[in-house]
Amino acid sequence: MARYTGPVCRLCRREGEKLFLKGEKCAKKVCPIVKGTSVSGRPKGGSGGARGRVAVVSAPGQHGNSRKKLSEYGVQLREKQKAKRIYGVLETQFRNYFEIADNMTGVTGENLLKLLESRLDNVVFRLGLARSRAEARQTVLHNLITINGKKVNIPSYRISVGDVIQIKEKASDSAKFKEVIEATGYRIVPEWLSADHENLKGTVVALPNREQIDIPVHETLIIELYSK
Repeated sequence: MARYTGPVCRLCRREGEKLFLKGEKCAKKVCPIVKGTSVSGRPKGGSGGARGRVAVVSAPGQHGNSRKKLSEYGVQLREKQKAKRIYGVLETQFRNYFEIADNMTGVTGENLLKLLESRLDNVVFRLGLARSRAEARQTVLHNLITINGKKVNIPSYRISVGDVIQIKEKASDSAKFKEVIEATGYRIVPEWLSADHENLKGTVVALPNREQIDIPVHETLIIELYSK
């Protein structure tokens, strides 16, 4: 299955904000998006102090510092790219999600985000069983996840209310998952999920609504882009 294999932090710099694609590492000072900021707005007559300076994230590439005003299409495109990168899906798959959402009852934009949130790899991440969605995807692909006692190794598998997601018993005693739980223990599990970190499992209590999806994406712009 095709997936992006390039530098992950480059994607955050391209969007000009943290997308937390590496989980807890993105909250630390070593985050390249922080190291890659330029400082401008030095006050007149000053000696180079920090007063009046504004941090600006430079985009990757040779011309990353040259910022142009985005057109309406450009703004819509950036929102779509941001959503794709957060959830780790490529263009064809994302377009398929849009078509499914468009045929569902309700608001298309909200339906789109609900479909993306309902992916198994995202649910594993939300439950704190992985430090990032990429790690959650790898955990699923390596046959370490069961749903209602049955092995599932498809990251895009759509969960349902009542599903019990759990780390396989043979892998639950590994040092890796103990480190994962220590790293994600502070993370707040969404209300639509119930986590049991002691037993490395979680339950889908309900499907998420828009207020419970905390990603920095304006889905209406994505729908406008695809509706042209």
